[in-house]
Formats: sequence, C-alpha cells, structure tokens
Amino acid sequence: MPKVKTCRGAAKRFKKTGTGKLKRMKAYKSHILTKKSAKRKRNLRKATITDASNVKNMKKILPYL
Repeated sequence: MPKVKTCRGAAKRFKKTGTGKLKRMKAYKSHILTKKSAKRKRNLRKATITDASNVKNMKKILPYL
C-alpha cells in the first residue's frame, strides 16, 4: 500500500497535544486591527482546541501528526 499524503497546509496550522487533541491558533488576528479592542486582540493570541465536529476530517488529512 502507498503512504497517505499529509495535507501540508494543515500540518503547518495544527499541533497535537499530549492527550492527542488538535491545537490551533484563532483566526481574525492578521489585519484590520484598529477597530478591534485590546481585549479582543489579546484573546485571539491564545491557542485553542479544535472543535470535536472537525476532528474526524482533520485526522484524515493529518495521518502522521
């Protein structure tokens, strides 16, 4: 059987935690930052866990992560 290819774009965006969950950074932090409050931008800095509804698809495109 051939090897399954990893989606490289997803591999750069997601990391695996010690318990096997997928960690990601939040969106909306790249531009048009002037109208966003300091509190909102501060909360966007933190990483979060990928939602359970997306995990099945993520595991498929990240077979070796």
